[in-house]
Amino acid sequence: MFERLPPYFIALAISLTANPTSANSFTVAVTQNTTAEAPQVSAVKPQNFTQWRTALRHEAIQEGIDAKLFDQAFTGLTPDRSVIAADQNQPEFSRPVWEYLDSAVSSWRVARGKSLLAEHAKTLRAIEQRYQVEPSVLVAVWGMESGFGQNIGKHNVIRSLATLAYEGRRSAFWRTQLLAALHILQEGDTNVKGMLGSWAGAMGQTQFMPGTYRQFAVDFDGDGRRDIWNSSADALASAANYLNRSDWTLGQPWGFEVKLPTAHFDYALADGHLKKTISQWQALGVQPRDKNDSYRLSQQYATLILPSGHQGPAFLLLDNFRSILKYNNSTSYALAIGLLSDALDGNYRAPAAWPKHEAMLSRTERTELQTLLNQLGFDSGKPDGIIGINTRQAVRSFQKTHNLPADGYPNATLLKKVRTAAQQQSR
Repeated sequence: MFERLPPYFIALAISLTANPTSANSFTVAVTQNTTAEAPQVSAVKPQNFTQWRTALRHEAIQEGIDAKLFDQAFTGLTPDRSVIAADQNQPEFSRPVWEYLDSAVSSWRVARGKSLLAEHAKTLRAIEQRYQVEPSVLVAVWGMESGFGQNIGKHNVIRSLATLAYEGRRSAFWRTQLLAALHILQEGDTNVKGMLGSWAGAMGQTQFMPGTYRQFAVDFDGDGRRDIWNSSADALASAANYLNRSDWTLGQPWGFEVKLPTAHFDYALADGHLKKTISQWQALGVQPRDKNDSYRLSQQYATLILPSGHQGPAFLLLDNFRSILKYNNSTSYALAIGLLSDALDGNYRAPAAWPKHEAMLSRTERTELQTLLNQLGFDSGKPDGIIGINTRQAVRSFQKTHNLPADGYPNATLLKKVRTAAQQQSR
């Protein structure tokens, strides 16, 4: 249903490891006695959910949560097995970037987004004036997060977060989010029945985690509640506030597609971190794919990325791209927001051809690649199947050693070469 994982969660989700919980622990009896002395929080995980809930109740009351509100939120609540199943069966994150972006900039999403830009023009102009974020960007976020408010999730957020906090993995993170959700209820912005979201606790039309909500959600329609579930004005303004406080610059593009020199270009420069001014990139032969006004940005710093390696399209990314990454730390997501916002403004052209002939690596294959690179002396860190900075640097080092384009992009062809090198080393 959702295009992505919620803000602050994608990096967490891919690092989780399995930790099954005994079915015998899923028993709850809500304690109604609010005057009994609450037990101290133990460093050892309680044996059952009831004990855990009682300890949490004490902590919540210490934080100022009303006891009656806590009891109401937890009345009849049991851990949600479907949440645990979803948590323990994270996807392998091997969907090709071109499929993700094609879905993001689908004809339906663009048409619906343009219609909503017109329908909410007055509100969006007011939001832009206050928070200095373009309407097309906000509607792009709206579309990616919840299908423009159509898919906000059907999970009871308190139940989902309680399940995750009790189940044990990253329990401190989930406990913090659960307490934040209880504070939201106490502040009166919604009630338990209305606090719906994803299985991971991301809420409303902007898919804010409770901690994010408390920091960035705003009441823009003036009804006294920050209602990102039912008020599109509140949801859009909350997203705008988030981006504004993430250093968004009104009037500056997120980035643009570029053409690279056909010969002797150092692809290692495209690591997504090395900053050069646009004029410096142009001096290296990096030119806009289409005519644009990048000349006015010649002194702006940008980074270069190759989302699918040297065989695919290339992009120069400006500071606004990094603001989107603060909303969701995923390059594919941030590209989707940028390209969709361009489409809503009528400035979209499909990127250059993607290398669709290259097979993507599975999680198992990515782990194998890391293991083999380490054996060959190219330090990729602990083999976990997650392609991060260390792995990409190890891939680049291997590519340079074997006179290959050093784009740091792992695919089936690269894995085959690494396997061959490892076999030769072992002889």
